Amino acid sequence: MDDFFTYADSPLADRMRPRTLEEFIGQEHIVGPGRLLRRAIEADRLTSSIFFGPPGCGKTTLASIIAKATRANFVQLNAVTSGVGDVREVLKKAQESRRMYGQATYLLLDECHRWNKAQSDSILPAIEQGIIRFIGSTTENPMVSMTPAIVSRCRVFQFHALEEEDVILAMERALQDKERGYGELKVEASPEALKHIARIAGGDTRAALGAIELAVLSTPADENGVIHIDMAVAEESIQKPMMRCDESLFYDMLSAFCKSLRGSDSNAALAWFARLIYAGVDPRIIVRRIIAHASEDVGMANPIVMLQAQAAARDLEFVGMPEARLPIAQAIIALCESPKSNSVCMAVDAAMADAQKGGFGPVPVHLRDTHYSGSNRIGSGDGYKYPHDFPGHYVQQEYMPPEVKGKTYYVPSEMGHEATILKNHQAREGKK
Repeated sequence: MDDFFTYADSPLADRMRPRTLEEFIGQEHIVGPGRLLRRAIEADRLTSSIFFGPPGCGKTTLASIIAKATRANFVQLNAVTSGVGDVREVLKKAQESRRMYGQATYLLLDECHRWNKAQSDSILPAIEQGIIRFIGSTTENPMVSMTPAIVSRCRVFQFHALEEEDVILAMERALQDKERGYGELKVEASPEALKHIARIAGGDTRAALGAIELAVLSTPADENGVIHIDMAVAEESIQKPMMRCDESLFYDMLSAFCKSLRGSDSNAALAWFARLIYAGVDPRIIVRRIIAHASEDVGMANPIVMLQAQAAARDLEFVGMPEARLPIAQAIIALCESPKSNSVCMAVDAAMADAQKGGFGPVPVHLRDTHYSGSNRIGSGDGYKYPHDFPGHYVQQEYMPPEVKGKTYYVPSEMGHEATILKNHQAREGKK
């Protein structure tokens, strides 16, 4: 037993890291039989690449498999601790290997999004000249977080979070493996316990194997020497899931939230709202979007929604979280369930576009300011018709700037309150 626990000092996730493509779990869309990445690895023809995906999905594992399968040199650096000096040393040795032995060099850079432009630029010539084959590993969208010069010279492979079945398979292997896992011990894990760990791990095999390791090492064996991992043990062994929220994921979730508001799906909007709050996003950002969408997607179809949005913003400042989640949720539901119209957005955007064209002339005389002494001496206001002096408090006269005369910006829809506005518009047209 002492020998076993000496070996077990190495984390289970590291010990159980797949060593071959056959052992590799998941990512069938890129390393399945006949897929491009698998063919390139097996033929030792992998060019510079970026592996992009969530934690624990196999990015570094696949890189280590490449290291074992290839006939090339393999160097691993971490962008957090490595600088230009380290890269220069790698490039120097890579040039020597290629010149003396005709041997290629792979450079695996973990957390590659952490490199700045100067660091990234230091390897560009080596990538172009084939001195190194670069493999960048990142949890963030490289199209957003990395310099375009590096991305344009690499093929991007997107990894997905593993399915629950894949994570369960990884745990079962660890429990059965006598060399690297707990196969020498008597461990019985219930299917419900493994499923719970896999679900909470959210596709992160490293987190799931960490939970299994904690469960095995902290659970006493019964009188028969069997370690039982039941639901209670599983719940204690894996912590409440933490949501990583890098810049890319934040904007993706916020986009999903906004599109759910526009799409009238209360359930989806509340789900994204909850995830954003759970991830630690400032609720004021969410409320600002609710206010914007109250005009952009509802507008005059239901003006009350704007009041709901403003009330939620006031309540957030006055009451604070978590209580303010209720008025915010109420505003979300009101916005989703309301009739939709983008006429306000279309109207102001069209007016702004015309204003940006310039060519402004003077304000028509009848619309000019008369609130100063002597305005009548220069004709300001001459010919203006005061609407309240006419039946229905409306009279036909020209209000538009001459440069855009005849333009129509606001076109009411037939949705909600705008149906009434449309009727009024048609009635006024009839008076012309």
